[in-house]
Amino acid sequence: MIRLPTLAALALMLPLAATAQDRVVATRNAPEAIGPYSQAIRVGNTLYLAGQIALDPRTNQMIADRSIEAETRQVLDNLRAVVEAAGFTMADIVSTTVFMADLNEFARMNAVYATYFPTSPPARATVQAARLPRDVKVEIAAIAAR
Repeated sequence: MIRLPTLAALALMLPLAATAQDRVVATRNAPEAIGPYSQAIRVGNTLYLAGQIALDPRTNQMIADRSIEAETRQVLDNLRAVVEAAGFTMADIVSTTVFMADLNEFARMNAVYATYFPTSPPARATVQAARLPRDVKVEIAAIAAR
C-alpha cells in the first residue's frame, strides 16, 4: 500500500513561492545598476546584494581617486546605502565576496574593509579576477540576514 504524504508534509517539499515580502531594493544613494540586474533582492529576512564597484552614486561615474583604499571605501559606502535602503545595517551582513584585480593589494583593501566591520565580521571569500567591470580594482557582493 502506498501512503500519500499529508498536505503539510507536501507543502514543505514545494519550492518556496514568492511572497509580498519579496522585493527589489533600489536606492538613489547607490549607483544605478549598469546592466540587467537589481541593486539587491530581499527574500524574507535575507538580502542578496549585487556586486558594487567604485561608482559615485551622484554621477554614476568612477570616482577620481583610483587607489585601492578609495575604491574599497566607495564600494562599501555603496553597499551600505543599499543595505540601509532595505532596512538592514552593515552588522546584518553575514557573507561577502570580494573580487580584486590584484591580490598584491589585499592588505591595503583589508585595512579599509576592517573599518566597516569592526566586530563580528562576515564570512568572506576573496578572489583575484582577470578583469572587473570598468577595470576597477575591487568589487564586493554581499548577503545580509536577520
